[in-house]
Amino acid sequence: MQCDPLNDAMCVIKNAALNGKSECVIQPCSKLIGHVLKVMQDSGYISQFEYVEDGKAGKFRVLLDGAINNCGVIKPRYSVTVSDVEKFEARFLPAQDFGLLILTTTAGVITQDRAKELGIGGKLLAYVY
Repeated sequence: MQCDPLNDAMCVIKNAALNGKSECVIQPCSKLIGHVLKVMQDSGYISQFEYVEDGKAGKFRVLLDGAINNCGVIKPRYSVTVSDVEKFEARFLPAQDFGLLILTTTAGVITQDRAKELGIGGKLLAYVY
């Protein structure tokens, strides 16, 4: 039984990256996982991903670049303000300006840098570096 599909997806990506695979398959898929993958693609951590219909919940086929050292979800999903983002960067990322935090906000699923630019807070979803 899967309790957190986003956590399962990040574990699949992390294990494939650590084993040197060039692609992985994430199932079941959801809109949230798709938005997180889009943020990772825009930031250069994965090359591309595509939705594959399988008659059930669907799958994402993800092509990896080899740029991921570690990734995971943040539990519990902390609510953060713009001023709190630096505190969580220090907690979850290994160095300053290295890696990214993924947040869900009223502007959609975005990185911490974009949230600082917009001046909005949200809930922490995941980290990747």
